[in-house]
Amino acid sequence: MGSGVTISGTGGGLRALFTFPNPVNEVSARLVAGGVLVMCIVTIAFGLEWATVVIAYGFVARVLTGPTLSPLGQVVTRLVTPRLGIPERPVAGPPKRFAQGMGVAFSMTALVLTGLGYWTAAEVVLALLASAALLESVFGLCLGCKVFAVLMRVGVVPEDVCERCNDIWAAPRAAA
Repeated sequence: MGSGVTISGTGGGLRALFTFPNPVNEVSARLVAGGVLVMCIVTIAFGLEWATVVIAYGFVARVLTGPTLSPLGQVVTRLVTPRLGIPERPVAGPPKRFAQGMGVAFSMTALVLTGLGYWTAAEVVLALLASAALLESVFGLCLGCKVFAVLMRVGVVPEDVCERCNDIWAAPRAAA
């Protein structure tokens, strides 16, 4: 009898659950950004302070598991993208994951500000998040990916990550 937990269909248990896709389908990434944009606009327009929890959860889920535990990610990757008939456009996963991490920072900041009663400040942070989501969804400009590229250039991100980003078809390396 094994004592490990296995998630049905993954073959890798919990470790497989906490992975991020590489490559990422740019079409799905842009659609998720469009969903984030809509959620931020609706949250601000209608003063839905509770929705900051939903937005923050989505970013945390996507950073940890890609679309697996993200309701928005699931809707986009399983329902919307396949029905569009647009060919996949693979892009490197690590910069997209970093961008999701920046989304965690912004959405968690908005959540904390909301919890502390600073709704107007939270709205400003959500507006900044919406602006980044607009750039990604409409123009394909991923601000987090740009920051990731700068961090690679200055040596903050290790070169082996850079090599994998340059060749999205390279086989994943085993953890050391």
